[in-house]
Amino acid sequence: MAQKKKTTDRASSRSAARLAAVQALYQMDMTGIDLNDVVAEFQMHRLGQVVEGDHYHEAEAEFFHDLVDGVVREQRQLDPMLDQQLAEGWRLNRVDSILRALLRSAAFELYIRNDVPGRVVINEYVDIAHAFFDGEEPKVVNGVLDRLARKVRSEEFARAALGEG
Repeated sequence: MAQKKKTTDRASSRSAARLAAVQALYQMDMTGIDLNDVVAEFQMHRLGQVVEGDHYHEAEAEFFHDLVDGVVREQRQLDPMLDQQLAEGWRLNRVDSILRALLRSAAFELYIRNDVPGRVVINEYVDIAHAFFDGEEPKVVNGVLDRLARKVRSEEFARAALGEG
């Protein structure tokens, strides 16, 4: 029982870290704030805190930092990969800023963080999309990330299709 709670707590803290990473990336995009400043702000004033009546869940700080730092570091590789998965005629720089931050964070996880199963990454970011959008955006996120995952994790998805994992 204790192991299940520990696993659930870790999953919950990682979900919170993903949400916070999307928010931090959005803030950086909108304000031009520096990476180190936004990470410090989130770690000191948001993660696990109550801000203006909103409770921010405890987040795995190291995972949060890895996501934000990784997106900034790998953005030149991530953006073209995402452009290829968007509908014809669409480019990442044309999509909503929150959606762009979400897709970049998810793409980083799919591309670099092989310790997290691809289906988990997709489901987590579709859930985050539902937190921000009521329209078609969660379906767009699902489609874009599914196509990207099948490209960058082809072996993982081939094994899953064969029932091996």
